[in-house]
Amino acid sequence: MLRTDKEMMQTAQEKQLRYQIQCPGLPLAVYREVAAHLRQVEGVETGLIPQQSQQFDYSDSQVGALWIQYPEGFDLVDRERVDRILAYYGDRYGAWESLVISH
Repeated sequence: MLRTDKEMMQTAQEKQLRYQIQCPGLPLAVYREVAAHLRQVEGVETGLIPQQSQQFDYSDSQVGALWIQYPEGFDLVDRERVDRILAYYGDRYGAWESLVISH
């Protein structure tokens, strides 16, 4: 039986691991730099989630979170590269916080 494009896309999406992290107060430009740096690791996709706060606070970031996605069974060496990249920025700008993703 042949699968439709929609079924194949759904199967591909199910085999992706995705999580969100944030670093409160991290500037937009640094979030963009982190995302670009992470995308240099083969198989990694990233994106920025806009700030959702209704109250303006100059010390808050314009970004609410960074999402990171990679394939299930992602190579351990590449996973360690992702962790080192995040540690590099975390050491300079503050600890990353994991966010719970609701489905």
